[in-house]
This record gives sequence, C-alpha cells and structure tokens, in this order.
Amino acid sequence: MGASSTILADDVGARPLTDHEFEQFRKLAYDQFGLDLRPGKEQLVSARLSKRMRELNLRSYRDYYRYVTGDTTGEALAAMIDVLTTNHTSFFREAAHFDFLRKVVLPEIRERNALDIWSTACSSGEEPYTLAFSVLDELGINFLPRLRILATDISNRILAKAEKGVYPAERFREVSPMQLRQYLLRGAQSGKETYLVRKEIRSLLTFRRLNLMEPFPQDFVFPVIFCRNVMIYFDRPTQQQVVRRLAECLEPGGYLFIGHAESLNGLDIPLKYVRPAVYRKTGVLDPHKGRRL
Repeated sequence: MGASSTILADDVGARPLTDHEFEQFRKLAYDQFGLDLRPGKEQLVSARLSKRMRELNLRSYRDYYRYVTGDTTGEALAAMIDVLTTNHTSFFREAAHFDFLRKVVLPEIRERNALDIWSTACSSGEEPYTLAFSVLDELGINFLPRLRILATDISNRILAKAEKGVYPAERFREVSPMQLRQYLLRGAQSGKETYLVRKEIRSLLTFRRLNLMEPFPQDFVFPVIFCRNVMIYFDRPTQQQVVRRLAECLEPGGYLFIGHAESLNGLDIPLKYVRPAVYRKTGVLDPHKGRRL
C-alpha cells in the first residue's frame, strides 16, 4: 500500500480533484473496501492518485476512474486502494501483543495437534512472520509441523512481496540474535545486506488475497485473529460490520487483536474487552482442538 508523494508542477494529474471526482472515488473506495475518505482529504487523494496515474500514463482523473472501474480482474481497484492507504509495518510492531500471545494465549492451546492463526491485513509479511517466530519461541521448533498461519491482504502485489520473505537488514532491529540465527538467512541484494526467512518458516504461511468487505469462507475458524491498524480506515458502521464477521470466525474463547490506536468502544459486538487492543469471544478455548487450513 502506498505512501504520499511529491507532485510535479507540470503534472496534468496534479490538479485538485473536483467535488464530483472526489465523490466518485470516495464512493468507489467505500462501497468496495469500506475505506472512509472523508471530506478534507481531497488533496491527499489527489497526490496519491496522481502517482498511480503517472505510472499508467493516464492524463485525467476521468480516464483513471474509467480504467479502474473497467478492469474486471479487480487488480486496478486493489492497486488504487493500495496507494490510498499507508501501510507502515515492522517486525514485532506493538510488541505487547506478541508478549500476550506467548504468555497468556499459547499456554491455553499448546497441546493442540494443530494451531491456526489468521493475520487479516498482512501487508508485506512482517506481522505473520513475527507470529511464526513468537509461537516457535514459546512452543519450540518441534511445534513447527503443527502451526499454520493464514496471511491475507487486498493487494496481490504486496502479497507477492510478503511470500518471498526477503527484507533489508535494518528491518530486523527488534529481532533478537537468536531469532536471526534460527529463522533467517543472511544475504545481499543490490549491494545491501538482507535477510531471507528460512524456507521451513515460510512454508507455515498461506498467503491469500481477501477483501474484509466480502464474505469469508465458511471454514474460517481460528483461536487467534490479528486485525491491526485496519479499523482506522473504516467508519463506525463498517467497523461494527467487520468485527461482527471476524467474531464469527473466532472459536469460543478466541482472541481478536486490533491496533493500539484503535478502539471498539461503543460497538455492538459479541466480544469482551481483555486489555488495550485485545478482545475475547465468550467461552473457553478447547486445549486439544486441531484442524488444518
């Protein structure tokens, strides 16, 4: 997902969006992905769409809108949402979540013959790989055959990057020396030091394109779901809709993790507050349940 860019003065696409154009893109983003582009974001939307338009050599917002809506594959629309949202992520981001997972959640289900976890907005892969590191740190490398992590995102481009598992060395500042040795291989690309997630760790992850606004597969049931830093893009009705559907995918006693900058206060949802950014479904996790994706 994209970041803001500087607009060239002679760029045709750099002119401000008209009210009609902004409303077209706002409605498209909201109807398809729940993205809430509120009035006041016109300049931001113009800047980010202009970057994409330059890449496609499109000269007007009207041409770009037609291009996006005319693409039956959905890739153009996903790419548009990609540039309209900022995807800042890192290994062990909001580390308290992974501490809670290791110290509180995993002891409840460590005897399972299979453990499935869902990272709902995996971006470039740092979150699901961190989940793998955390589970194996706590339960041991011998647990590896029993672990499966589903990693989903709306962007095929970002999923392809995540699946490769290659990152610049500076991205691993929060990763311990032991984890570097056990889960990663050092290398280099274009003269810069990199790390590659080991094949056996990458094999734990299943990457799949998924839009949180679309129906989930009926067999999606997990003891742990991470849906962090996604709610900030939704209005309150959409937040409630998404969280209710995520709750249906939780086992009784299962945990939902959201971003620390997010809150579910005031929503009518079947989850109870546990601690900041952690919610739980009523019930008790089955310590012996197991399944495969």
